[in-house]
Amino acid sequence: MTLDLAFTIERAKAQEPIGSPCTGVCRIDPAHELCAGCFRSRAEIKAFRSMDDAAKLALLEELPGRQASVSGVKIA
Repeated sequence: MTLDLAFTIERAKAQEPIGSPCTGVCRIDPAHELCAGCFRSRAEIKAFRSMDDAAKLALLEELPGRQASVSGVKIA
């Protein structure tokens, strides 16, 4: 089952400690070198568990913008 990125970000923010924004796609897009589901890089995915909550929240805030830039969709 795959989940919507916005949903997984909100779910992750509500968890203690901050959870993963994984959507279940888990496939690196070679054109952008980002996961096609959560829009994290391989390095970010690997480091996520060891990041503190502030760093995780900062990363979560970046993901919708990455999704928009990769898909060409403008966000408000």
